[in-house]
Amino acid sequence: MARQSGTGISERKKTTDAVAKTSLTRDELVKFYRLMYLSRRTDDREIVLKRQQKIFFQISCAGHEALLVAAGMAMRPGYDWFFPYYRDRAICLALGNTVEEQLLQAVGAADDPASGGRQMPSHWSSPKLNIVSPSSSTATQCLHAVGCAEAGRYFSQHPEAAAKHDGDYREFKDVKFHGDEVVYVSIGEGSTSQGEFWESLNTASNEKLPVVYVVEDNGYAISTPVEANTPGGNISRLVANFPNFHFAEVDGTDPIASYNAMVEAVAYCRAGKGPALVHGHVIRPYSHSLSDDERLYRSVAELEADALRDPISRMQMWLLREGILDEDAINRLERQVDEEVQRAADKAVMAALPKVDSIMRYVYSENLNVTDERFATTAVATVDPTERTMADLINCCLKDEMRRDERIVVFGEDVADATRDEALRAGKLKGKGGVFKLTAGLQTEFGNDRVWNSPLAEANIVGRAIGMAVRGLKPVVEIQFFDYIWPAMHQMRNELALMRWRSNDGFSCPLVIRVPIGGYLTGGSIYHSQSGESIFTHTPGVRVVMPSNALDAFGLLRTAIRCDDPVLFLEHKRLYRETFGRAAYPGTDYSIPFGKANIVRPGKDLTVITYGAVVPRALQAAQKIHRDSGIDVELIDLRSLSPYDWETIAESVKKTNRVIIAHEDMLSWGYGAEIAARIGEELFHDLDAPVRRVAAMDVFVAYQPLLEDVILPQPEDLYRAMAELAAF
Repeated sequence: MARQSGTGISERKKTTDAVAKTSLTRDELVKFYRLMYLSRRTDDREIVLKRQQKIFFQISCAGHEALLVAAGMAMRPGYDWFFPYYRDRAICLALGNTVEEQLLQAVGAADDPASGGRQMPSHWSSPKLNIVSPSSSTATQCLHAVGCAEAGRYFSQHPEAAAKHDGDYREFKDVKFHGDEVVYVSIGEGSTSQGEFWESLNTASNEKLPVVYVVEDNGYAISTPVEANTPGGNISRLVANFPNFHFAEVDGTDPIASYNAMVEAVAYCRAGKGPALVHGHVIRPYSHSLSDDERLYRSVAELEADALRDPISRMQMWLLREGILDEDAINRLERQVDEEVQRAADKAVMAALPKVDSIMRYVYSENLNVTDERFATTAVATVDPTERTMADLINCCLKDEMRRDERIVVFGEDVADATRDEALRAGKLKGKGGVFKLTAGLQTEFGNDRVWNSPLAEANIVGRAIGMAVRGLKPVVEIQFFDYIWPAMHQMRNELALMRWRSNDGFSCPLVIRVPIGGYLTGGSIYHSQSGESIFTHTPGVRVVMPSNALDAFGLLRTAIRCDDPVLFLEHKRLYRETFGRAAYPGTDYSIPFGKANIVRPGKDLTVITYGAVVPRALQAAQKIHRDSGIDVELIDLRSLSPYDWETIAESVKKTNRVIIAHEDMLSWGYGAEIAARIGEELFHDLDAPVRRVAAMDVFVAYQPLLEDVILPQPEDLYRAMAELAAF
């Protein structure tokens, strides 16, 4: 473990002391200054454009330039991987981003290579440079960086897995990797308060991953000073005991000290020794953004003290003092930079804007549609006709796909057979394989580098999976209970769902999140019985499916794994081992397209639309009412919630003229409301009765079975609704 000098901000320490130790040549030092000045002048030009109302937002890198150019010059663009944050203009320029490319993003141009006008300025992205699209959410990128490093290591150990294959997501996912690649991730000191930063440190430390963290500490998280965010006011003191780390704390306004610190950190990671964290003390000479006025919370004396440490002035004076450049050469260099920035700005403001018809492009993959008929295959007769449960066939599908595709990795809480696997390999342990046993035997067959237990941290699971999927792996991860998915919601809503769209198809992260969901458990109570699928069907960019039987679970899971989109695969816990819906193993290629409903029971008098555990309950009610009253119910199992099969719904409603929408989640603002509204809008003239909904009460599920039975929709509730609607 290494550490650089103290707080690194003493003005009494001469810059030349550090300079004498640098390996930079004269030309590299000139380049270093040019990149710093280029970054500052680009910031300044954006400020002018914002005041001219030619761009709509501005946030600067000013004061961070020395640390970031040092990072860029210490690493390899297009070889290493980069997860920057919004202050990182200078490193992106150092890696090969152009001023014009950055200003095209500022104006929101169609030709903005980072996002096609979808992201605000300073959200850097470049597939050719391996700069992965970030969001505005602070610290989320730390977990992506960890997953990216894990993927690079995996491909280095399993190079055959990188091969492209036709017919699934691999056809459209190029993989590149290097055995000694390093992953850069940056963060402001304020964002080190976020849990995802700490979760990422845990995994980077445990796995000795080659991740270089750069903490750009300018002393403020907007208006909140560092001592209010960080106990003791210094993040280096808090992280110092993480094992396997190289630590450096440095004056980030000193170019040479910053470069030396970055070179040492990168070399440590590239040698495979573990992760590194460089804590650079920088300044923020401009307000947080042009939407902020720092004079409201920072004193004049404080701002003047920062100005004395401006990295641009410090390096310019050093170049003059050391005789590397004279005044004329500096003036000439700066004029050239000013002209370059002006030319770039002139081009950017004249650039074509995105067309309105581009809005819906890349919400989902445009290469492989989940509704594609290639996923509509027929079950084949097998040697073993034994009917199996949903749990059994999900396990079979996972094993089939892992045998077929070496890019698939499985992790989550308790999904492995045994992390301490000596006794398992010796045959002395049966192994766990998940709390519901759905991943049983996977670790035993496929090894610890393809199946493992994650920390008890849901954001860690999903965030790492995003970083892996960006690189071309296919993570199939498990959230142990839907009730505990909420810590991962940030990663799912702001990162997973948006990666393809916000990068204008520059990056994507097709992965599968398997989640046990639902009630009807007898004693499941509040935290083991929740539904909430409508929250995720309300999120563009993610596919959501929820099978009701073993065969559908098998076929839909195969499609989820092979498709090119992120999928939330909801598995109803009550159905895992139910007698209802068991099926024989249908073969290694059986799959079902998304967006294709299943007509469980044809009928002519009224339509019931449902999914999940309500399907067998609705079927029970439909059969009973037909016996009792001759009412013929058509029962539709949606099984795919996003996309859903509107054509089948419409055809049925036009035939029966009456419709009930039933689901286990709460009635108000539930999934059924959207379908009811659409039926009302598009099929009003086909209806002979109002659209009826049957769902849970607007409350959480209680522990006492007597209460649970009343809260959740039962066959009796469905029967009563069918009778009332038929009589309308």
